[in-house]
Amino acid sequence: MSGARILVVDDEPQILRALETTLRGAGYEVDAAATGEAALTLAAARPPDAVVLDLVLPDRSGMEVCRELRTWSPAPILMLSVVGDEAEKVAALDAGADDYVTKPFGLDELLARLRALLRRQSGDEPVVEVDGLRIDLARRAVTRDGQPVRLTPLEFSLLRFLAQHPGKLLTKREILRAVWGPGYAADSHLLHVYVSQLRRKIEPDPASPRIVLTEPGAGYRLAAAP
Repeated sequence: MSGARILVVDDEPQILRALETTLRGAGYEVDAAATGEAALTLAAARPPDAVVLDLVLPDRSGMEVCRELRTWSPAPILMLSVVGDEAEKVAALDAGADDYVTKPFGLDELLARLRALLRRQSGDEPVVEVDGLRIDLARRAVTRDGQPVRLTPLEFSLLRFLAQHPGKLLTKREILRAVWGPGYAADSHLLHVYVSQLRRKIEPDPASPRIVLTEPGAGYRLAAAP
């Protein structure tokens, strides 16, 4: 979504400059703020299409800014932090963030995450293809080697969440919260059952999965297309 307006909020001048330069180079319009108050003022005056928001700011926390933005702005929020523990990621999502990137991060990764958020916001979701499986996110259609695959609504929601982050490790907790809701965040057995059901429908050999991959002790990822 080139031409979209991105509000970048970070109190580290070097990071702020790097983000401004990178985003402008990618065709975005950029507004920059170094404090929470400045970010809220800018967002009200020039509504952004997406927000890149640092967790630690000099006047108030990024969590507070995120909560306040979420009360009146529909813009997706990508949170930045030097802390990468799962509890903080969950807190950021609970505050209304749509995604989370841990510092130091690659600028290519950040741009990819931002593009995904903007696609979801606009409804312009991609078709994901991997190992003979075709997932049309907008049409909610799945085919395997050209043949329709019938999935239940929950199976599709699980596959859709994985397909929105191809190649990225998603923790069990992240998946459960996104697909079933916060009350299921600890129910890893439920997730295991649904992943097994999904694999039986989409994998050439469910016993040796090549599409939905397990990261032992961590979670799952959708194999990235070659």
